[in-house]
Amino acid sequence: MSQSTNLVVVTKNQDQNIIKELVETNHINFGENRVQEAINKWGNIINFKRDIKLHLIGKIQSNKVKQAFNIFDYIHSLDSLKIAEIFSKLEINSKKKIKYFIQVNLAKEAQKGGVYEEYLVEFLNICKKKLNLDILGLMCIPPINDNPDKYFRKLKELNEQNNLTELSMGMSSDYELAIKYGSTYVRIGSAIFSN
Repeated sequence: MSQSTNLVVVTKNQDQNIIKELVETNHINFGENRVQEAINKWGNIINFKRDIKLHLIGKIQSNKVKQAFNIFDYIHSLDSLKIAEIFSKLEINSKKKIKYFIQVNLAKEAQKGGVYEEYLVEFLNICKKKLNLDILGLMCIPPINDNPDKYFRKLKELNEQNNLTELSMGMSSDYELAIKYGSTYVRIGSAIFSN
């Protein structure tokens, strides 16, 4: 495995003082599930520490896209053409370019976001060619009650088939296995904060 793995520290529900301690260690990649919580928590910190990279790892609503565009550097949960189109329009009128992962719902879980595998190629092509979005790779969240092995293997295959280089997979309970399958971004919260 030639690529390194980036640790995205998930700071949802964490106190600002704890976050500031982590920022002072010069860690730069932080993840949030909700746009409003990120704005409330990170606005002042980012003003003082410009090299921080914020990652949106939760579901995004269309009425929050503009706010998300202003504060986040990475979106890990892109799965809607409507939202992709809004991001594309915002980028046309700005110097800012966000980096995106397309979330894939491999198990077709109704309660989770993500593009189904059979629609992935079409969605990816629209995002890259028509909307000119910088798609780094794919993201998945395996079912909580199933072995993540087959999902990580499948996502890696889909990533390679579509000539994508980055993979966002692995959380506190399964990040070691995700790294084994080539994950380049792991999203870890509870294993760090022991909530």
